Amino acid sequence: MTLVASEKSAEPSSSSSSPDDDTRVFGHQRPRVLTVPSTRLSSAGQEAVDLAARAGLQLDPWQQFVLDQGMSERADGNWAAFEVAVNVPRQNGKGGIIEARELWGLFIGGEKLILHSAHEFKTAKNAFKRVEALIRRCPDLHKRVKNYRYTVGEEAIELHTGQTLRFIARSKGSGRGFTGDCNILDEDMILGDDAMDALMPTMAAVANPQIWYLGSAGIGAPSVQLGRLRRRALAAIESGVPDPSLAYFEWSINEHAAECTPACTEHDDVDAPESPLIANPAIGYRLTLEKTTHERLSMGAEGYARERLGVGSYPSDGSDTWQVIGQDAWRALAAAESAPEGRVAFAVDMTPERSHAAIAVAGAWRGGTHVEVVDHRPGTAWVVARARELQTRWKPKAWIVDAGGPAGSLIQDLADELGVEIVSPKTREVAQAAGQFYDAVTDQSVSHLDQAPLATALAGAQKRPLGDAWAWARRGVTVDISPLVAVTLAKWGLGAEVEDEIDPLDNIW
Repeated sequence: MTLVASEKSAEPSSSSSSPDDDTRVFGHQRPRVLTVPSTRLSSAGQEAVDLAARAGLQLDPWQQFVLDQGMSERADGNWAAFEVAVNVPRQNGKGGIIEARELWGLFIGGEKLILHSAHEFKTAKNAFKRVEALIRRCPDLHKRVKNYRYTVGEEAIELHTGQTLRFIARSKGSGRGFTGDCNILDEDMILGDDAMDALMPTMAAVANPQIWYLGSAGIGAPSVQLGRLRRRALAAIESGVPDPSLAYFEWSINEHAAECTPACTEHDDVDAPESPLIANPAIGYRLTLEKTTHERLSMGAEGYARERLGVGSYPSDGSDTWQVIGQDAWRALAAAESAPEGRVAFAVDMTPERSHAAIAVAGAWRGGTHVEVVDHRPGTAWVVARARELQTRWKPKAWIVDAGGPAGSLIQDLADELGVEIVSPKTREVAQAAGQFYDAVTDQSVSHLDQAPLATALAGAQKRPLGDAWAWARRGVTVDISPLVAVTLAKWGLGAEVEDEIDPLDNIW
């Protein structure tokens, strides 16, 4: 089964109810993004839920749902999903899922070795203490333990029957030499190739292995593996064909794009009352709307969106480079002597984090269009002064800035300094600009100087839907695409309807 969960609410199970339930507000118990294999026949999830309850761990409905789906079994008794990923904001209770899965593997599943790893040693050690406490709380489980190992870096729980749960901090070499039946990878938003290269081969000789990834929204370049898993999930959802080995659960909002109108109903507003409920299934259990409101007052919009609403930044895989425009096609259009002719158009763009900004130019050249990155530097303080220099020298046809983009905040300063009107494309024109740039490359009617900032931006560029068309995606990419957006807008500006400023002296005879 593959779907994107879009229900606005989910009823908590009756076992979790209390006398004042009708006055409490609950988070969504089903994730917004969900895909699971279609080969499910049965599930061991309820066994894990019941065992956790014996140890005093009462799981929320959403936690029970993840275990039920993630521990689905095929007709042959093997796991339906080799990989299970849970992407949920912090403090919602992903640790409870981990603990229930590990208890099942030790005491019911007969998994000989379970490896629990975290990015930081202290996180792995705290997880060890929590599982130990659950086991000690249940005499029937505690008497089956042969040894609790407390040696630093070798924390483990070993049963008399040989099953072992070991806790380690991730590194390039951690996990090598261990053949794990189950790998639990906590803090998966910090999980790269080195750790995966060390851990994945440990499962090659296991007849029925499973790996669980748990963490919160992606934080950019460190979220390599999480980005891969998420792309697989979204591809399965888009195609309608389930990934045969991945169960993916993501609680997050679908944040508004810069071009969304106030009437947009396809995306979610960061400050909408419903947004915390969509992204936080623990609201009504261990979180409250009041707490999320306090967080919003103390955090910036971007940080709040990431940490509480699950809006992440995910890197592109190396195999995903040059997705929109091929490298060979782009390099073939480079011309060392290319230069704009006649009146030109300039455009300004910057990164959402305001870490870098770019100024680009476009002009006619040999029956086509020349595009060039004029300047690309860290920060934004330099932009207006540089634009003044270019205005004085070139007296361009137009300056283009997307009012809905990060550089929109510079429009008034640019207008005041340059003494001209700054042209801002409408939403549909942003899509038209991207389409025109793409078509120009396809038709080989554009030339450039093969500049590194522009090539780097194109290598990592991705599309994002914009109505029935598309525009350049700012989120979900790890490269600075401001040079690409700037040249795209500059090229569009050449054909935009712009009223020239009339010099009063022109009317004097």
